[in-house]
Amino acid sequence: MRRHLQWSIKQLTASYSDGQLSPRRVTEEALQDALRWKTLNAFVRLTQEQAAQQALDSEERYKLRQPISDLDGVTIAIKDNFCTKDVHTTCASRMLQDFVPPYDATVCSRLKQAGAVILGKTNMDQFAMGAGTLDSLYGPTKNIWSEDLDKDHWCIAGGSSGGSASAVAAGLCYAAIGSDTGGSTRNPASYCGVVGLKPTYGLVSRHGLIPLVNSMDVPGIFARSVSDCVAILNTVAGPDKLDSTTIRKPFTKLNLPDVGQIDLSTVRIGIPKEYHCHGLSAEVLETWSKVADLLECSGASVRQVSLPNTAASIFVYTILNQCEVASNMARYDGIEYGHRAADERSTEQLYALSRAEGFNEVVKTRILTGNFLLLKKNYDHYFEKALRVRRLIAEDFAKVFDSSAKEERVDILLTPTTLTEAPLYKDFASLTNRDQCAVQDFCTQPANMAGIPAVSIPIRLSRAGLPLSLQLMSNSLNEQLLLTVARWIEAQVEFDSLEHTQQYKASL
Repeated sequence: MRRHLQWSIKQLTASYSDGQLSPRRVTEEALQDALRWKTLNAFVRLTQEQAAQQALDSEERYKLRQPISDLDGVTIAIKDNFCTKDVHTTCASRMLQDFVPPYDATVCSRLKQAGAVILGKTNMDQFAMGAGTLDSLYGPTKNIWSEDLDKDHWCIAGGSSGGSASAVAAGLCYAAIGSDTGGSTRNPASYCGVVGLKPTYGLVSRHGLIPLVNSMDVPGIFARSVSDCVAILNTVAGPDKLDSTTIRKPFTKLNLPDVGQIDLSTVRIGIPKEYHCHGLSAEVLETWSKVADLLECSGASVRQVSLPNTAASIFVYTILNQCEVASNMARYDGIEYGHRAADERSTEQLYALSRAEGFNEVVKTRILTGNFLLLKKNYDHYFEKALRVRRLIAEDFAKVFDSSAKEERVDILLTPTTLTEAPLYKDFASLTNRDQCAVQDFCTQPANMAGIPAVSIPIRLSRAGLPLSLQLMSNSLNEQLLLTVARWIEAQVEFDSLEHTQQYKASL
């Protein structure tokens, strides 16, 4: 086990400054570990030459005592649906397996400008359509917390950003970028025992993120601590002239108080009763109750609230997801974009074969369903109605966060992230993709439809030795309070994200 992996990003960069460690050494060890842990299938592509050069440049800056940011020399991984200049970006699909972007996504360019070392691209469900990182051109990603990585007893890493979560949980990098459409950052963060942040919609640019659902997609952040998550957010957030959906207001960097200075006496915590739902495991419920009690005993006001449209949210999310998928995937026709079939007898035949060969069954099913829902005869009944209910879901959150009655208003919502611990691959794979997402995204997707920030933090281990996590949600642009409370909880529970990795490496 690399001792420095126990450090925070701040401690790591301090060790660079005093000469205790060098970016080049840390990067070389990270690349070695990524190759040694190929069984996890966290990375689909390592950018070894680029990473080595970025680390060398960073080392020179530290020698001159001129680091350019708090992330200079920090190793980071990027999900394979973010465009990376001169590096394949495939969305884990045959449709884009030969695509090499000529530009960087804004998130990637800002990390590079900050001096971060980009190790490579991480695995994902094809075009981010999944909740387990099983539906990938490169095969499934495994969870480092599994009982056995070599047999059938391994657990899924969650999805669709499972590769990013797995890489951080295994200590292969200090942080990773994912995307979050309905929980695709928080879900794998929960299963892999790391912190997963979905910022307010528009706070972080989507430029260069290959779209799944434009109205819900948000770049997400994985790290092993809340403070590390904040360091990444402070670097990538802010207006972007290349993305019309970013918030135009200048971003003020977050500065969380020390744990000892956090006062919860003025914080109002809401416990939505609708999240106590069918399928919620007894251990997750117990964890939820204990943290609620912990907050109340420390001075926070904790009370039950209602989000009455939550029960309908998963159906609304599914409809809107598939409708936008049908629209976004139309560009991949084998002529303008994507894989091109060899059969060119007619334009129609070329379209059909290119898409049949390029997309897997999950993507094709969503395209077909989305087009069905958008038919003229179905448009009002499905799509329009789903949009109206989506507005009601957003209004549910607005009522609990912005209520004019002070006694009814809350600052933070505390919920489960996932209903259970990470399932075994063999159990999860027995369900259809639709059923997987309906269960795994139940607690996470409402935040995407409302555009509010949410974070998943690991709390403790289940009796089976797997991470159990909880989710915090707050009002739009309230990341400061959201992450302050998350940091306080993190300090109380003292979860060790690298515990299982240490045990594995010690046994090798």
